[in-house]
Amino acid sequence: MTPEPVAVIGQRLLGRVDDLATELTGLIRGAEPFYGTAGVVPPEDLYGSVLDNLVHILSQLAGRPMPGREPPRDTGRRRADQGVPLPVILHAYRVAGKFIWSVILAEAAGDEVATAALLEAGSELWLIIDDRSGAVTDAYRDAVVERARSDTQTRNAMVDVLLRGEAGDGSRLWEAAATLRLPHHGEFVVAAARTNGLGVAAIPRVEETLLRCGVASAWRVEADAHVGVLVLTPRAGIDQVCDHLAARAAGPLGVSAPYASLELTPTALRQARLACAAGDPAGHAVLRYERAPIPILLASAPDAAAAVARAILGPVLDLPEADAAVLLDTLRAWFAERGATSAAAARLHVHRNTVRYRLRRVEELTGRDLAEPAGIAELHLALEATSRLPGHEPTSDRP
Repeated sequence: MTPEPVAVIGQRLLGRVDDLATELTGLIRGAEPFYGTAGVVPPEDLYGSVLDNLVHILSQLAGRPMPGREPPRDTGRRRADQGVPLPVILHAYRVAGKFIWSVILAEAAGDEVATAALLEAGSELWLIIDDRSGAVTDAYRDAVVERARSDTQTRNAMVDVLLRGEAGDGSRLWEAAATLRLPHHGEFVVAAARTNGLGVAAIPRVEETLLRCGVASAWRVEADAHVGVLVLTPRAGIDQVCDHLAARAAGPLGVSAPYASLELTPTALRQARLACAAGDPAGHAVLRYERAPIPILLASAPDAAAAVARAILGPVLDLPEADAAVLLDTLRAWFAERGATSAAAARLHVHRNTVRYRLRRVEELTGRDLAEPAGIAELHLALEATSRLPGHEPTSDRP
């Protein structure tokens, strides 16, 4: 409870609070150059804030607190919106604290009772000032977090306009590009990286990292993928961009075919997502849409891919797991070495006759001939489809 002599001083100071606010505004502008020269906070704005805070503090000192009014929080939020640094605001509050203490002491001069009461109540006054400074800080930080959240939501919305397309005259598309600082025309690709969890970025700080490499981009995290629109340049073409992404991706990543206008981004997004789905789940290589037609085809129709695998390689898949794996890995190595039996044998660390025997076994079980184009094509397609079935991932180093 405020001592009566101190409350009386508070009431007297409230009687001339307008003049005190004018004087304190001048002190703050003189002590803190940011308020005096930066032009971010107009003098009338600063005066209004000083007046509100003085009334608030002096009213509490006078024993007449003003419930429901929070000038410190209002000040913190407004200054955050104006871009005033927090240390500048807290410096102004320190100046205000010293000013208020000095005018209170001056008001009590010659009154021994009031002076004695002030000495006892001084700590309470500084607690009030400290509490108000804390309220300013909390409000300022809340406003910064809210603005950052709003900025993130706005940015995500702009990226969504690019990725999903915009009906009508396309004005929102160009507005989104301008907001994201992307050119309207040029050469672009869309990348899609599989995430490790719901809403988790697959490539942390990817925009900043790519920008340091000369690649402008705009990304957003979706439920199952981290997707972005990237701008290609003569110095950072598709090969360089894929190298940058491969070095930073922690899982499968697909990249669309290059395209020349942002209006085509929705199509490129579908390509990137298909390429990502076609990639090896256990790897982190970049799969380019235009360079992997068979994996892309199978990824676009997973049920049909499973049916093809079953129809052609079913008898092999029905063997005991270890026997099936040996035959499938041998066939995979033979295709990888372009039909060169000796090279496939070297890859698998077995004799070439062993490879020939295993391949004949595949031919017998499937009814396909590896000497005929049709047989080769069907077995290759089925093998690609099989490698995407659970439990049949490629392990070409296994003998």
